[in-house]
Amino acid sequence: MDRHNRRRARRRLLVWGVLAGLFLVWAAVAPLLAPNDPYLADLSIARQPPSAQYPMGTDSLGRCLLSRILAGAPATVYDSLLVVAVTFALGSGIGVLCGYFGGKLDTVVMRLVDILLAFPGMILCIAVAGFLGSGMGNAVIALSVTGWTQYARLARSRVLAMREDGFLQAARISGSSHGKIILRHVLPNAMRVLIVTAALSVGGTMLEMASLSFLGLGAAAPMAEWGVLLNEGRGLLQTNPNLVFCPGIFLFVAVMLSNLLGDSIRDVLDPQG
Repeated sequence: MDRHNRRRARRRLLVWGVLAGLFLVWAAVAPLLAPNDPYLADLSIARQPPSAQYPMGTDSLGRCLLSRILAGAPATVYDSLLVVAVTFALGSGIGVLCGYFGGKLDTVVMRLVDILLAFPGMILCIAVAGFLGSGMGNAVIALSVTGWTQYARLARSRVLAMREDGFLQAARISGSSHGKIILRHVLPNAMRVLIVTAALSVGGTMLEMASLSFLGLGAAAPMAEWGVLLNEGRGLLQTNPNLVFCPGIFLFVAVMLSNLLGDSIRDVLDPQG
């Protein structure tokens, strides 16, 4: 990538990074911005169209849809980021150890990874979530249990590629401990591609989190999570499409912003990827 393209990539990263930061701040304070109580049911105003008091209308129980969308923003956004952080740390750590030490540890763990990757990711996640039961905590566990494998395999391949490089050989000859070599040399050189992978997976994780809630395996009613709102509104799509379109638009914006930021990070950190 030439100098001009690098500057453009950095500018895009700055723009999308600022927008993503603003979105995270908004998601954190969104419940405080709710114009009405998101859990107050009033059947006398059920399925109301958008109005000044209820800007996005009310659901089948008379609850303010906008207030419920705002109340559900932290759960959808920050629980998804938690899943990405856990899978990134767990998978990267396991992959680095397997690639660096090899032997029986590498064989056993990689066979486990192969078994997990043999199943469609979402199907396996649904199976784990169904076994654990509904709840956002169990959804985070299910997505984490099934999501670490991509980082483990990627980290292992990067470490294997550099294991015999001269700088690692020199570090071993100098008497550095394994922990020091991993922390000072292996991780920094493997981290770039892992960060890119994590950044690109945030949007997909949000969709998976919302999908589990939509299926009743994540957040459960009356919790105001975006997947739950989509599930509550799907039966009224023909008569009250706003109950589906409004939370869907918020989810679309969140995923699109995450993907654009991930693409910008990839262009800067891994321009040849």
